[in-house]
Amino acid sequence: MTTKTETRVNQVPADTAGMIAVPRLDQQLCFALYSASGLMTKLYRPLLDPLGLTYPQYLAMLALWQHAPSTVGELGEALGLDSATLTPLLKRLEAGSLVTRRRDPADERRVLVEPTAQGQALRTRIKDVSAGLACAMPLEVEELKSLHRTLTGFVAKLRDATSTS
Repeated sequence: MTTKTETRVNQVPADTAGMIAVPRLDQQLCFALYSASGLMTKLYRPLLDPLGLTYPQYLAMLALWQHAPSTVGELGEALGLDSATLTPLLKRLEAGSLVTRRRDPADERRVLVEPTAQGQALRTRIKDVSAGLACAMPLEVEELKSLHRTLTGFVAKLRDATSTS
C-alpha cells in the first residue's frame, strides 16, 4: 500500500504560474547511470592505486591487452573516448613505461599503441583487482550478469541513436 507521502515524493511538481514542470532528479535514468559510474570508479580506486593506475588508464590497458597494437583511433572507439581525452591518458601511461606509441610504418598518419613489457607484466596483477571488486559488489553473480547484458544492450542502442543524429 502506498502512502500519501510516498505518492507525493514520486510525483513531478505541478505546473504553477506558467512554469514548466521539472522532473525530479531521482527519477532520471541519466542521473542513476552517472551516480553508478562514479560509485564504480570509487570501488576501483583502492584496488588500482597499488598498481599506479587510474580507472580510465585501467580500461585503456584492458583494451590494449585484448587488442595490441591498436591505433589511437581504434582504442578511442573501443573506450568511447575522443583523441583530446585519450592522448593525455596515453601520455601518462607512456611516462609510466606501461605503453609505447609509435607511427605506423604502413601509414605515418596513424599512431600505434601497445603495452611495454612492464605493461604486460601488470596484466598478471589484474586478477587481484577482479577478485577485490567481486568481494565489494553488492549483487549476486547472476544479478551482475543480467545487469551487464542490459547495460551492454542499452549502450549499443545509444550508440546507434547518437551515430544517426
